Amino acid sequence: MMRRPIGSVVLAVGLVAAATKAGGAEIAPHRALYSMTLGSARNDSGVVDARGTMDYEWGETCDGWTIEQRYRLKMRYGETPDVDIVSSFVTWESKDGLRYRFNQRQTRNGELDQDIRGEAKLDAQGKGGSVEFTKPKPQTLKLDPGVLFPSAHTILLIDKAHEGENFLSRQVFDGATDENAVQVSAAIGVKITADPAAVQVSPLLQRPGWRVRLAFFPVDASIERPDYELGMRLLDNGVSQDMLIDYGEYSIRAKLDDIEPLTKPNC
Repeated sequence: MMRRPIGSVVLAVGLVAAATKAGGAEIAPHRALYSMTLGSARNDSGVVDARGTMDYEWGETCDGWTIEQRYRLKMRYGETPDVDIVSSFVTWESKDGLRYRFNQRQTRNGELDQDIRGEAKLDAQGKGGSVEFTKPKPQTLKLDPGVLFPSAHTILLIDKAHEGENFLSRQVFDGATDENAVQVSAAIGVKITADPAAVQVSPLLQRPGWRVRLAFFPVDASIERPDYELGMRLLDNGVSQDMLIDYGEYSIRAKLDDIEPLTKPNC
């Protein structure tokens, strides 16, 4: 079963000419299409196959970043009925990293499974803040100092990779569940040079990047194992060329099929 929207934290998955300076990273708005398949599955997982598609957009407004992630995934099981998952995850995040709006809706076999909506605010850079959920039920949660929202986390990850850092751990709030921020630990590999052949697919892919492995730990700090891990090749413009979402019992692979730049706002 899918625990969260695939890649909801960092896949704010760029012609450089279209890129926007954000922190030290040159982030390029783009739309990417992925095909999803079963990567691997343990015998006791019950999973025998998985197929689907994902449409991912990282857009830009004059004062913020937008993420629209939609996917459909059919999970096949050996001894239980198949599950057809349809998910839509839409967010807006201010460029100063202090405001964040989110809307997550997911169905299983046509029945509503999740409907989450709300807004989060930080008091200042590095300070705490709060989350106001309006769905599934009104509630307010406090955010600890140092919490990041997804785009700010991706930008920081790229900045640290540029600086040669090989590890980064931060609390990140994405609104994919009606819980608080989670701890995300990132292992950053050595820098990979741009593939000259990638320009035949899109100039967006002719960029250097890094192999990155992210571990998403549950809100309960007493649990030492991550809920899941995400491996990917992250380019320095924010594009993810491929992904492997590892839930332990099984994994889902996302392969990039197509990508195009998005229009920048005329501010």
